[in-house]
Amino acid sequence: MRQGVLPFQYVGDSEAHGMTALAGLGLYLDALHASGLPARADRLVRLREAQGFRDGQMLVALVLLNLAGGEGVSDIEALEQDAGLCALVRRAEQYGHGRRDRQAEERRWRTVRRRTFPSPSALFRYLASFHDEAQEAARAAGPLAFIPAPTAALRGLRGLNRDLVAWVQAVSPQPVATLDMDATLIETGKQEARYGYTGTKAYQPLQVYWAEQDLVVDSEFRDGNVPAGHEQLRVLTESLAALPAGVERVQLRSDTAGYQQDLLLYCGEGKDPRFGTIPFAVGADMTEALRAAARRTPTEEWHPLTEERAWGPHATGQEWAEVCFVPNWVGHTHRRGVYRYVAVREPVRQAILPGLEGQLAFEALTMDDGAAYKVTAVVTNRDLPGDALLRWYRGRCGKSEEMHGVLKRDLAGGRMPSGSFGENAAWWAVAVLTATLHAAVKRLALGEGWRTKRLKAVRYGLINLAGRVVTHGRALVIRVRAAHPGFEPLVTARRHLLAWATGPPG
Repeated sequence: MRQGVLPFQYVGDSEAHGMTALAGLGLYLDALHASGLPARADRLVRLREAQGFRDGQMLVALVLLNLAGGEGVSDIEALEQDAGLCALVRRAEQYGHGRRDRQAEERRWRTVRRRTFPSPSALFRYLASFHDEAQEAARAAGPLAFIPAPTAALRGLRGLNRDLVAWVQAVSPQPVATLDMDATLIETGKQEARYGYTGTKAYQPLQVYWAEQDLVVDSEFRDGNVPAGHEQLRVLTESLAALPAGVERVQLRSDTAGYQQDLLLYCGEGKDPRFGTIPFAVGADMTEALRAAARRTPTEEWHPLTEERAWGPHATGQEWAEVCFVPNWVGHTHRRGVYRYVAVREPVRQAILPGLEGQLAFEALTMDDGAAYKVTAVVTNRDLPGDALLRWYRGRCGKSEEMHGVLKRDLAGGRMPSGSFGENAAWWAVAVLTATLHAAVKRLALGEGWRTKRLKAVRYGLINLAGRVVTHGRALVIRVRAAHPGFEPLVTARRHLLAWATGPPG
């Protein structure tokens, strides 16, 4: 019987023969063990201390699931059926282990270990271990803007990401940390989720992204009804404390969610014990007083705003101006720094029909000359020229927002596995950890040609590399086609990771 239109057939083969469709994941196994992350997971998370899979093995499985393109816990079965990948993972688990360690590992199983990866049900139970029913009760009965306290295991999971960030910084130090704070909505159909500002049920984690290293320093998982600006100062101070050694100066960028008096004064008055005054640029709320100040600004003080492109300056059609505006929170003491407001206006080119003014996504501002403009503003304590400041501020709209897309679409962070807040927080934390590992591999191992590639492109060119895993004596060999474009980068990247490995787990 014909199987399809074309004259070929698919035939099931019960013999695995060591084949793998994910030979490139071996590079990420190298990075995991070069950084010592599986052993640190056993020490920090501590949910699996008795029998069966350890915390490190559970998290390696979840990280590889994200890298391979899995969207749910049940997708782990595809990895379990990849015989070559299973051989790699088993060999990686023995890295740095002596005979006694291997014997102790065997005693963790009641009979004989039959699976390389945990089953879907085991992963579901593991994620459920991060949930705290006491916090869930407080979340249900508490105020709208309630953030459940993380469990010790969830704090350990977030600590793993900070350890990985510290490893990247130790290998490739950056003296400046430009931190972009931004929240993102994860829409979901889970009944237990809360409604976000878009009117749909969602979660809204808050990220702190390090631009120079292209990774997330920290991420706090939140309900969708928690305002993006809620407790931003606490999140910032926690992230500042998590920055590794070698960071000498910090800069902050945020949208209008960061327009919080305590946050701005903390940065502007040098209250941080480690970094002192923190230069910042934050989107300002367009209050009536600020709008009036923009309206009073003379026409001759508005300057064309350009963007730098590869071929030279590019006209944006916008104008900027320094606005004479001093809000009440700034005050008039000498202890307070100088806070500048830089406004941007853009002509409303399409006529606003009568009666539709309230349906605009922005409030048009009519200047003294009668022209209508869309006006926004930025508050800063930096002394850059206005146009240079705006270009620096708008840099946050590129890579940091791209990271949201990586977490939600390239990885599995955009599809919540459960209605339980703690489980979803752990699922999101694993996506963040995977993104940090991927950023480390691109920065430390793959080199310049790969740093700008999205994970989808890396999957196509490197991760989804077909190979055969064979054993020669005691050595494990992965046979791949030498002519494949991903072969040489893969081998070169492994040599780089070998040079920067922290050594076998102790």
